[in-house]
Amino acid sequence: MSEFLEIDDLHVEFATRRGLVKAVRGVSFSLKRGEVLGVVGESGSGKSVTSYALMRILDRGGRIAEGRLRYGGVDLRAASDREMAGLRGREIGMIFQNPRAALNPIRKVGRQIEDVLVRHGRATRQDAKAKAVAALAAVEIRNPEARYHAYPFELSGGMCQRVVIALALACDPRLLIADEPTTGLDVTTQKAVMDLVADLVRKRGMSAILITHDLGLAAAYCDRVAVMKDGEVVETAEAGAVFARPGHAYTAKLMKATARPGIGLRDLLPEPAPEPARPALGAPILRVEGLEKTFSGGVRAVKGVSFALREGESLGLVGESGCGKSTTSSMIMRLLDPTAGRILFDGRDLAESPAAGFARDQLRGAIQMVFQDAGESLNPRFTARRAIMDPLLQLTPLGRRERAEKVEALAAEVGLPASLLDRFPHQLSGGQKARVGIARALATGPRLLILDEPTAALDVSIQAVVLNLLADLRARFGMSYLFVSHDLHVVRLLCDRVIVMKDGEIVEEGAAEAVMERPSHPYTRALIDAAPLPPEIAAPARAAE
Repeated sequence: MSEFLEIDDLHVEFATRRGLVKAVRGVSFSLKRGEVLGVVGESGSGKSVTSYALMRILDRGGRIAEGRLRYGGVDLRAASDREMAGLRGREIGMIFQNPRAALNPIRKVGRQIEDVLVRHGRATRQDAKAKAVAALAAVEIRNPEARYHAYPFELSGGMCQRVVIALALACDPRLLIADEPTTGLDVTTQKAVMDLVADLVRKRGMSAILITHDLGLAAAYCDRVAVMKDGEVVETAEAGAVFARPGHAYTAKLMKATARPGIGLRDLLPEPAPEPARPALGAPILRVEGLEKTFSGGVRAVKGVSFALREGESLGLVGESGCGKSTTSSMIMRLLDPTAGRILFDGRDLAESPAAGFARDQLRGAIQMVFQDAGESLNPRFTARRAIMDPLLQLTPLGRRERAEKVEALAAEVGLPASLLDRFPHQLSGGQKARVGIARALATGPRLLILDEPTAALDVSIQAVVLNLLADLRARFGMSYLFVSHDLHVVRLLCDRVIVMKDGEIVEEGAAEAVMERPSHPYTRALIDAAPLPPEIAAPARAAE
């Protein structure tokens, strides 16, 4: 295999109000024909900026300060804007991290694929539709003729990701850059998407760069791995060698922070510490009986779900996207009205109160929620201080001074430095925004905390810290958790019991360890098997089975 992509001593800088930020510093790596390279690192490591520099799509204020970028003999730094516009899409395709943001929300997906084909001379207006339908079929979208006419909001996250893949591959590029292509997808959809990408890359003889913070994903699908930290490449080697024998302390740290079988919560942290205490369980605080939800059009999202949650217990609610777990949690949170069934909290049927009027109910403060996307769930015009204070303003009679003291106490409780309280969400990291969301949910002293995928989009080391924080808070305050997730490895670490949902129904329920070690339903086994793990982590788990 000959090298046809070379990045040599790349430096990328951004001019900001606070001065010059050196986002990428001396990055060098190459890619051979037919090779898949994984670029691994946490948020802020420079891996996405490197790919944007390669594509010449840096944000305003960003510039390539030094370095050489060569693709197939072409000097990309010296190429004109017109030449780069021709290369993008035709020669180099890119799958962006957020598929919904990458798609035009007011244009049918088929038309968007047509635009790419016509722009690069791969289709005429007469045959563009047929080729767009064929591109949708190539990424295994069912009934592509009908999906051609769909808008992005009418498709699931996994389906939108397939459309973005179809866009990236429509012109048969020789190089594919996949930037966190599975963030936010459930594990089985993630596996289906990555298997599809790997299959298409192999069949078309392409090369690919997979940018990810998921070590298991890189191990499963990449030939080589480059590990990035603080804008630099700290380690490069064959994928199996990197994970079996990490040569850099940072790589070892990422490995240690990966949730996996056979460890405890504290094992994820860099420093050893005793496992958090699990509170004594009391009487059931929540009973869900025969819960149903049918949306307009006759879609039954939840079908007769029943379960109980005890005081101080952490209960995992797992399943793929569309299984009904988020709809179930939204009904318990009183954001949605059930079609039928009862939601008994401390003996009172919350389903009797319309969701629209529950915001001011006396029990509103007792049931709070931490949302999946910490950034999207925070008001961009509120500082962290104001965001944490909002429930206190809405649901408590506290005065101004008491509220201010309470906010600072909550920030300290979740490990958010007081110096960050006057920052806006865009000025905070992912982990800091997650802490603001947790502090806001704790403001009213809830007895039940609903956690909707609170760590799904976080780097592994930040996820480890947030999971340990949640365990400590539960031990300290004796709260009950309903932990909604698609990742059974994470659920096992935080939950006492787990409920598995499929197609709106509960298919398995039991102690978390027992379900993980001896799943009785094939769907549960599929969820466990779909979660990628680096080989030296996965091998002991398989040997133990």
